[in-house]
Amino acid sequence: MTWELTRRRWTRTLNTRFIYGRLPLLHTIIFLIEMALFARLTSRFNAYYDERPIVTMMVTNAVLGGIADTVAQSITSIRQRALRKSPSGRLDPRNDPLAIEIHELDRKNPLNEHDIIPESKMLPPPFDFERLSRFMAYGFCMAPIQFRWFKFLEKTFPLTKASAFVPAMKRVAFDQLIFAPFGVAAFFTVMTLAEGGGRRGVYNKMRDMYVPTLKANYMLWPAVQVINFRLMPVQFQLPFVSTVGIAWTAYLSLTNAAGDVQEARVQNSPRLP
Repeated sequence: MTWELTRRRWTRTLNTRFIYGRLPLLHTIIFLIEMALFARLTSRFNAYYDERPIVTMMVTNAVLGGIADTVAQSITSIRQRALRKSPSGRLDPRNDPLAIEIHELDRKNPLNEHDIIPESKMLPPPFDFERLSRFMAYGFCMAPIQFRWFKFLEKTFPLTKASAFVPAMKRVAFDQLIFAPFGVAAFFTVMTLAEGGGRRGVYNKMRDMYVPTLKANYMLWPAVQVINFRLMPVQFQLPFVSTVGIAWTAYLSLTNAAGDVQEARVQNSPRLP
């Protein structure tokens, strides 16, 4: 328990420090570590891929998923700090619904309330390492499925010098009509279950988030996949998708967190007899 208290006090201290008064220090440190890992993977990607292609894809996907969630958590931190600096001074960290992540973490890891939520209104939400690990694990486990899917599309719709555009469009159509709906559903299902939600939690998340997220998917990914299937060699298709997917996964992370906040608000709202 002593080690846990010490670790969390250090984490809190780092969490209250900002670079140039804007970027949360702890989030930035984690982001730089992830980028260093990604740079290492990039410099040796071909060698790693030749030896163990699936493992290489899994590790790459995990790192990129971690980068995406770190970006999402950083966006949330910067936004919430800006809200707390509002001149109106009406944003109480204990009552502000946007600070619900703090209260959820407090319930999971109780300490003296002043250790986790100081009276200062400048404190951002603490970096959620559990959430980061969930995103990295999800990317790690999904990589083999995506890898096999791209291999299937490559064999089913081969590109030739005489005919490249039509097979590429068929790949995009199959990817967006079959894999995209499955991928969005898998993401919300796995994340909800990993967060401790049951069937009802999965149902609520799918009901509230599935269709809007799928619509957002169709605004971005068809164009990305045209480039991917038309121009990228098969060994670079998944890394390309994962790299572009940093922004997409950050969006999913924010969407998933927003869904958690919305569900918590419903659960905590007063019910009429």
